[in-house]
This record gives sequence, structure tokens and C-alpha cells, in this order.
Amino acid sequence: MENRKRPFEGGLSPDESFKTPEKRVSAVRLQDSDYMQWGVEETCSFLRREGLREWEDTFRAQKITGVDLRYLKDSDLEKIGIKCLGDRLQILHSIRKLWQITAEPNKVFNDPIHGHVELHPLLIQIIDTPQFQRLRNLKQLGGTYLVFPGASHNRFEHSIGVGHLAGRLVQALNERQPELLISRRDILCVQIAGLCHDLGHGPFSHMFDGMFIPRARPGISWKHETASLAMFDYLVKDNDLKPVMEQHGLVLPDDLNFIKEQIAGPLGTEAAKGQKWPYKGRPEEKSFLYEIVANKKNGIDVDKWDYFARDCYHLGIQNNFDYRRFLKFARVCDVDGQKHICTRDKEVGNLYDMFHTRNCLHRRAYQHKVGHIIEIMITEAFLKADKYIQVKGSGGKMFTLSTAIDDMEAYMKLTDYVFEQILNSSSDELEGARQILRNIVYRRLYKCLGQTQADKPISVNQEKLHKWEAKLAQSIPQNSSQDVHLQPEDFVVRVIHMDYGMKKENPINNVRFYCKDDPTKAFQIRKNQVSKLLPEQFAEQHIRVYCKKTDNKSLDAAKKQFVQWCMDKNFSKPQDGDIIAPELTPLKKSWSNNNNNEGEDGGGGSSSQGCSASTENKAKKNLF
Repeated sequence: MENRKRPFEGGLSPDESFKTPEKRVSAVRLQDSDYMQWGVEETCSFLRREGLREWEDTFRAQKITGVDLRYLKDSDLEKIGIKCLGDRLQILHSIRKLWQITAEPNKVFNDPIHGHVELHPLLIQIIDTPQFQRLRNLKQLGGTYLVFPGASHNRFEHSIGVGHLAGRLVQALNERQPELLISRRDILCVQIAGLCHDLGHGPFSHMFDGMFIPRARPGISWKHETASLAMFDYLVKDNDLKPVMEQHGLVLPDDLNFIKEQIAGPLGTEAAKGQKWPYKGRPEEKSFLYEIVANKKNGIDVDKWDYFARDCYHLGIQNNFDYRRFLKFARVCDVDGQKHICTRDKEVGNLYDMFHTRNCLHRRAYQHKVGHIIEIMITEAFLKADKYIQVKGSGGKMFTLSTAIDDMEAYMKLTDYVFEQILNSSSDELEGARQILRNIVYRRLYKCLGQTQADKPISVNQEKLHKWEAKLAQSIPQNSSQDVHLQPEDFVVRVIHMDYGMKKENPINNVRFYCKDDPTKAFQIRKNQVSKLLPEQFAEQHIRVYCKKTDNKSLDAAKKQFVQWCMDKNFSKPQDGDIIAPELTPLKKSWSNNNNNEGEDGGGGSSSQGCSASTENKAKKNLF
């Protein structure tokens, strides 16, 4: 039996022989990512490095350059005299490594949404920095977590998901259309942009740049995308990543500009206004690369794909859009002299479902009336605490909550933990802010009086909202016997915008489709070619009113004043208007419950009219 055992090779001990082999790194040199610029001699040099010296003369005789390598197929190699199938497969295997990002060993993440996610070593080095790890402490949905217990996910995992999906989409296009000449540099840059697109978010995500900064610093126009660019620059500089990026084949500063342009659009907008092609990172023939991470043209991008899937998963809401199907049909076509990502004509209904899903998420979660008021209260607490929260930035300079956005070293230290910092503080200066946050913890929240709409969209600013709050305090119904006197500061008015992602526009009008008969020709599909059941309008405003006083007498009085205010402003009747102010709603004829005006069937007409008559009789009793 002893003789039948296989001898250990190479003098290895038994322990050494059972070691798991390390993942091998490809022999492709890092600078080979620029293969499309090779001439004939550089191509022959590559063959020598790959151990394919015997075919060097054949390639030289055929004058094969780097660009030609992208189009070589098995049949082409056979035509030029390479008869053995094994030789042809070996050559094809070597040259395909030039544009496949998987040529280097990747790290695997187990993600609940996308399964096993593989990321390039350069992406791992970006992830393993303090600037990126900060995203672990920023809730993806801000104050919504205080309403939906499952929404505990953070910007960290969302960013990894977007980086992964960006790579999948660009590689799907690369495999489907080799004529696009997508390089490994392009793939890496698109993945990095996806990974870093949210670096600039502040505490409680959109609350910080959408609610806090506009009130703390009304004189500036600041968005989290602006901070993402600054934070990305700080990340690269602070961690000395430029040499690492160059080692992995990136060309600086062109590729850094390309990454930032994908996140926030053209750099130096004023200078680019008069130019036909405003981007610097990539030429116009690669315009489609700017539609992957943040699609400014129609809003269909991998950022949405990830947050649809991830947010629905954690919120417990059904996601009706499957990005995997879009990946199968994505194709680049020429549209008005530029290359754009298009999809099959039969997918138009699925794209309408995608934007419907976005609208549903806003209605049911992102703009939830309780989540919204929690963020209003957190904003008020932050405003009270602003000048008392001190954060050290570059050069030892101290910054406040609102000024930290001017210095990335200081801003990097701001996370959702600011809430706990204020809540657990003992400083007298923070007493006002501390009390607001304590009310949130004890669920002593402002109460929603209702929601209404204007006939036409209204342009609002902070001054107009304050005027409305003052008017609400004065809108006491005639013959009212209420003994509660509410002040303007007892009301909070906010305007909520709902749309399909492009304000009043139908985003599908900016999408181009192709059919299977001619996949190279792009065309538009209008709404009336799809279905008559699709929305007529793609944007609306909701005016919400909250009351800070929560005792029953104050709330009853505030609700009636809210209904009276809606009547005075000629806004729509609040949904529960007949219940909270039955003595007022019949006085406005346009508010009568008549379904005939809405073009619906008469199935519910009798009950509605009965309710109206009952309400009117009750109103007469109260008024006379």
C-alpha cells in the first residue's frame, strides 16, 4: 500500500502540498490598457511577452495594429495561416485580456441585492480609505429609518452596488459591441465614478443639502454632487492614490476629469457653454459612457437601479423594475451624431414601470409625511446647534456644521453621529437643539394637518413659506367659537415636488429604441404609441401643513384654520376636509363631491352625493 502512494513533488512537505494556491495575476502589463494606440511593432512586442513569438512574423506581414486586435476572430486567424485550433485559442485568450477588466485578481463581496460582487484591486484601495469608510455612518434614507425600521442601510453598500452595476453595464456593451473600442481604462473609470458618486453626502443624506444648508447658508447654491468632487480630490490626495492609479493603467489628469464629469457633469460649465462637446475626459465618440452612472439625458442609470432594488428590499416595498433585463437589451446607437445607450422597442412599457416605481417610492417612503416632519425637526435642531458644534479642519482651523462643507478634512468628520452628539451633550448652548431631538426620541412629533394642491405649479421660497404660515395663523373661520390662538411659528408649511425625474417632462421622450430588424437604427416611441393608461402629467406639487402644538384643542383649531386657508387660497380640498371641518367645506361650491366632474363612472355617485347632503345639513345646523 505504501508503494501505491503518490510521492510528494519538488521536495515539498505534506503540509505545504495541501496549501490553497494563490490567485494568479495575469501576465498583462498595466500599460497594455492603451493597446488601441499600438502600431505593428508594439503588437509584435506584446506577442513576444505572451510567449507567442512564433506568430510575430505573421502578424507583421498582415500589418496588424492594436485596434485590429479588437476585431480578430478565430476565422480571421485561420485565414492568415494559423491552422492549429489550439494556437488560435491561445492567441485569442491572450489578446482578450487586453480589454477584460478581470485580468487582475478581484475581491469578492457578498451583497444581499446583487449576490457575489467582484471588484478590481484599485476599487478596493479606494474603498479602504477613511473618506469612503465614512459612508458606513450615513443612512441611505436619512430620517426615513425612523419610520421604516428596516431602512437601516447606508451609503456605503449603495456605493459599492453602483460601482458593481456600472461595471456590468459597460462590460455588457463592450462584449456586445466590440466596435465601440471600450478600453480597460474606460471600464475602470466608469466603475470608480459609480463607487464615488455619493462621497459628498452629509448627515442624514438629502436632508443635509436639501433642507439644512439652504436655511443655514441661504446665500450659496450647494449640492452634494459638488462635495462629492471635492471629497474625491481629497481622497486621492490624502491617500496618495495617483501613483497607484497610474500603475493600474489610468492616464492622469484626463481620467480624473472623466471620473468627476460622470458624477457632476461638465467641469467649468461657464467655459463649456459655447462648445458643442462640453466634456474633457472622453471625446464625443464615447458620449455613451456619460450615461451610465448619472444619466443627465433621461435619468436611466445604474444609480437608480441600485437604490430601487436596495431601498425596496429594506423598506419592504415591491420593486417592479428588473435591471437585468435592461442589461440584456442595452445597445449603443448613433443619435444625431452622438452615441447613446438605447434599448429594444418592446422594453418601453418596462421603462414606464421603472419611473412609476420611482414615483411610488417617493409617495410611500421618501416623502412620507412622518419621515418628512422628523427631518424638519432634525433640521431645526441642527440650525440651533450649528454655531456650537465645532469641527477641526485643515491647518487646525475650526468649522461649524454649516461651514464644514468648505473644508473636506472637517466635512469628513460629519456623519449621522451628530444627532447622538447633540442628544447626549450637556452643554447649555445646545439645550434647545437637545430638546427637539429628545422629542423625536420620545415620538413627540409635529402633527400633519393635511395636504392640498394648487391649480398651477407655484414657485416658492423661504419668504413665501413664512407668509403662508402667517396667513394660516390669521385664517380663523367666521363664527368660530375656538378659544385657542395660534401663532405663525406654530405652523410649518412645506412644498413637496413629485415627478418622474425630469420635472414636467416625460423622461421616455428622451430615450431611443431599436428593433430586432435593424439594431443599428434608433428611433423614438411616443406615449400615445404605448398606452392610453399612462399619466397625462409627469409632475405635481403637494402643499403640506404641520402644527407644532400637539394638544387636542390646538390641533382641532389648527385643522379648521388649515381648511379655511385652503378655501381662501383656492387650493384643493384636503382629503379629510369633510371630517375635520364639516361646517366649512360645503361653503365652497367647487369642493362639492360630484364625481361627474372627474369623468368617472357613476358607481359611487349616490353614496358621494348622500355624504355631501349629510355634510351640508350638518353645516346648516352649525352655522344657523
